[in-house]
Amino acid sequence: MLQITPQHRILLAVEPVDFRRCIDGLKALCKEKLFNDSFSGIVFAFTNRMHTSVKLLVYDASGFWLCQKRFSRGKLAWWPTGSCASVRLRACELMILLAQGHPVKAGLPEDWFSVSYGPTVYVGAVFGHHYNGLLVQNDLNIRIM
Repeated sequence: MLQITPQHRILLAVEPVDFRRCIDGLKALCKEKLFNDSFSGIVFAFTNRMHTSVKLLVYDASGFWLCQKRFSRGKLAWWPTGSCASVRLRACELMILLAQGHPVKAGLPEDWFSVSYGPTVYVGAVFGHHYNGLLVQNDLNIRIM
């Protein structure tokens, strides 16, 4: 089951895409246009040219999920525009968007303490190695805040 939580990083592709694209086509778009790794666990959101449908692509460590919502009536109330390739959204804003609402006008409060998505540094460590005051028990990614 796919659940979108506040800890997920969500990116909306600003440019509409051809919805004949499936997983492989959208993975290539993530890499070439959005400059992000499709295997990173980021939830990528795409819309079609008419703004009547949304596709979500996410990798969950065992495979890719490709979900589509086609609206029975109407179209999206909002989709980002501009020169950036993607826009970051919070999970609550994505839920409003998928309900054909306007996440910017929803008046949601800012996160009290937002999850950091800083650069990740890989440390090839051996048992008992210290890195910036942290005791590393084995090979793992350390997030720099």
